[in-house]
Amino acid sequence: MKKALVTGITGQDGSYLAEFLLDKGYDVWGMHRRTSTMNFDRITHITDKIHLVQGDLLDQNSIQNLIREAQPDEVYNLAAQSFVPTSWNQPLLTGEITALGVTRMLEAIRSVNPRIKFYQASTSEMFGKAREVPQRETTPFYPRSPYGASKVYGHWITVNYRESYGLFACSGILFNHESPRRGLEFVTRKVTNTAARIKLGIANELRMGNLDAKRDWGYAGDYVEAMWLMLQQNEPDDYVIATGETHSVRELIELTFGYLDLDWQKYVKIDTRYVRPAEVDLLVGDASKAHRKLGWKPKVALKELVKMMVESDLQLEKELSGRKNKR
Repeated sequence: MKKALVTGITGQDGSYLAEFLLDKGYDVWGMHRRTSTMNFDRITHITDKIHLVQGDLLDQNSIQNLIREAQPDEVYNLAAQSFVPTSWNQPLLTGEITALGVTRMLEAIRSVNPRIKFYQASTSEMFGKAREVPQRETTPFYPRSPYGASKVYGHWITVNYRESYGLFACSGILFNHESPRRGLEFVTRKVTNTAARIKLGIANELRMGNLDAKRDWGYAGDYVEAMWLMLQQNEPDDYVIATGETHSVRELIELTFGYLDLDWQKYVKIDTRYVRPAEVDLLVGDASKAHRKLGWKPKVALKELVKMMVESDLQLEKELSGRKNKR
């Protein structure tokens, strides 16, 4: 039985990856930070099937001790401060976790067992003010936020440890990937959840920033398979994972409200508070290398993804309203 350690297991990607690895017969260990209020909502249905252990990317000793205890064959580093607006408010913390946290993990692997295979969660936000369209593995990085800059560091330190120490270390440059498990602060979930609340009469408006920003949106459940495939290859490498299609935030809103038979223009209000200090205008990925070498392709299109998220949010809001009415 293979053993995998997943950091950030309580997040969207971590929960889907844990399910995927369990289906593959893995012994799954999940690292989570100690907080006063534990949030295991995304993994409640599998907590009895995995080992949940405390660790922190800010603490070298905790990482090293955890790797020594778990003795994993594979490590998937998904933990990060991953919300772009927060990275502007907390740039130093974002750098400590999202950048230097990767170095701490690589150092722990190198000292405990350099045969462990390592996956680093890189991001399309590293391309930022994109130098070419579409973006591929060779496209120069031009990050436009402390989050993007931190991820560039994490990406290049992974390459450096691979080339300098011979570690099997891969980076997946994943473009935006969403699901019903996405946090409410992210734009896709903010749109689908607020639209569901408007449909149910709980909310009456959706406040947004730049509607013209364009993204390449895929389904998180598809993308975790690509992570796993990278670590099953004979040689470590870096891969762009994307759908190859780009859609504006405006299109996302139109799809969402259209699915609910609502006229979005009646409810959407532009609010400058949600405009980034430095905007990322256009991201669209070229995943042809992943298609060719990994045999990976996305299965869920944006229209199907929006439907999945809207239906989930409708159900969630109905349940929450039902609980409130019982009080």
